[in-house]
Amino acid sequence: MQKFSPPPLILLWRPILAMMVVIVSSNYLVQFPLNDWLTWGAFTFPVAFLVTDLTNRAVGASAARRVAWTGFAIAVLVSLTLAPWRIAVASGVAFIVGQLLDIVAFNKLRAMSWWKAPLIGSIVASVVDTGIFFFLAFYGSDMNWLTLAAGDLSIKWLMAAVLLAPYRAMLPRLQLWVPMH
Repeated sequence: MQKFSPPPLILLWRPILAMMVVIVSSNYLVQFPLNDWLTWGAFTFPVAFLVTDLTNRAVGASAARRVAWTGFAIAVLVSLTLAPWRIAVASGVAFIVGQLLDIVAFNKLRAMSWWKAPLIGSIVASVVDTGIFFFLAFYGSDMNWLTLAAGDLSIKWLMAAVLLAPYRAMLPRLQLWVPMH
């Protein structure tokens, strides 16, 4: 397994900013069902796994964890002003568990074909993230959260496959993602 020395936090500003934007927009958009089985947040949230996977590939798991924890802290604070507290808290718990799981899965698979680590890590982490989020955010509410969770999860899996294209396109350009100078 490759060992990376994590870069200073300031050099991680691009992934941290991207993570914050993804979380805040997803926490806002999850409040709006598109139909009986899907919310708009299902289309934006999977980008969080792309951010983590690009960071993990560029500079390693330690830096990816720093991005996840920093983006998490900033985004939850901002989300508390844009979304109901229950959604913000559910998002925070689900997000950090899912991201840390994605980082572990990615690292176990990183030596395989370029697409396996991001795809499998995102799929596995999406299951856990979705289950935690929808249970904490909507259990006991009027929302049909099991149906919404199933719909969101199917879109997250689809997006995991779609996001392989930008992931692949960024592989030769990782220095742009996290500059080391």
